[in-house]
Amino acid sequence: MDRLHRRLFLLLGAIALLSAGCRSGAADLPDPAIDAPLAKSAGEQTAVVAGGCFWGVQAVFEHVRGVKAAVAGYSGGSAAQANYAAVSGGNTGHAESVKIVYDPATISYGKLLKIFFSVAHDPTELDRQGPDVGKQYRSAVFFADGQQRQIAAAYVSELERAKVFASPIVTHVDTLSGFYPAEDYHQHYVARHPGDLYVVVNDLPKLAQLQSKFPSLYRSPHAD
Repeated sequence: MDRLHRRLFLLLGAIALLSAGCRSGAADLPDPAIDAPLAKSAGEQTAVVAGGCFWGVQAVFEHVRGVKAAVAGYSGGSAAQANYAAVSGGNTGHAESVKIVYDPATISYGKLLKIFFSVAHDPTELDRQGPDVGKQYRSAVFFADGQQRQIAAAYVSELERAKVFASPIVTHVDTLSGFYPAEDYHQHYVARHPGDLYVVVNDLPKLAQLQSKFPSLYRSPHAD
């Protein structure tokens, strides 16, 4: 479904979705039992996640204290096909993803994952998020090293045991084989188009949830 048709589709469900806010319906999530400690001398680190359309996921992390940059892009496929025209067909292996550059002295990798599972997307929707359907909209954590893999896999297992979601978690925990930035017109889309119907229905409620659930971590972009 292309973006124009999604917007028409959303007209029918806008009121219901706005009142629902976060689709997942999860209770407050526990902190990861396994996490990397805050490290003052580690320098900037990166995390890559995928949770549906990258517009909203990028916007969420741009409002998180300790995040230095969030970049919309593609992961899971080849460099040659890492463009919106190809990826939107759903057959390239990519997922619409976000690379998060963060200060590990301010926020941990596990805390980023808690935000990802809490407000950035619904980890129980298989190969879709809301009106966006296809493997390019799958839920995934792309780990860059063994520590990230351990933390991500353990947290998924922890959330499943806690049964905080009404349905099973379908998030993939996959090796990061590459991240390719998306086209310029996709970057910071929510900030540049706050009145877009898709943004109003799907993305602004995520920012409201972020501010409500994580008030100490919520900030205006570039406030750090």
